[in-house]
Amino acid sequence: MPLRIGDQAIDFTLPCTDGHMHSLSDWNDRPVLVVIFSCNHCPYAQAWEDRIIQFQARFKPQGVKFAMINANDPVKYPADSFEEMKKRAQAKGYNFPYLWDETQEVARAYGATRTPEAFVFDQDRVLRYHGAVDDNFEDPDAVQHHYLRDAIAALLAGEEPPVAETPPVGCTIKWK
Repeated sequence: MPLRIGDQAIDFTLPCTDGHMHSLSDWNDRPVLVVIFSCNHCPYAQAWEDRIIQFQARFKPQGVKFAMINANDPVKYPADSFEEMKKRAQAKGYNFPYLWDETQEVARAYGATRTPEAFVFDQDRVLRYHGAVDDNFEDPDAVQHHYLRDAIAALLAGEEPPVAETPPVGCTIKWK
């Protein structure tokens, strides 16, 4: 059953492109944790990638932590293999961990279906926003609704996100 607004985050321990293992509990001290299921090859993921990097940079001083997870089947989609993930993280200068969900267990536990798909948790790791990054993957200048940014800002201000859920937009996760 997918996570719903108000549900507790599900712990995980996954390998990262930085050569370490990372767990949800590594970031217990962070006021907001953003978990985004994404991948290398999806044009939607690529279109939002720079905005996600910018959001991590913007909100890092307030202690916000982003973690990106790729659960795609690398046999069917070799561009999403762990080796290719390492190359992408390096080339794009990811300022957050890029984790590999090889078994797809974490994506299934969260109920993720798309890339990218954002899950925003508060200090108590309660899901407070789920869905799309914003309302325009093609043109950052044409965005009318900054769902992810606004949810993070609201939580940092001790407020409810203005929008708690939107349909995730992107490629489907490539299941084994």
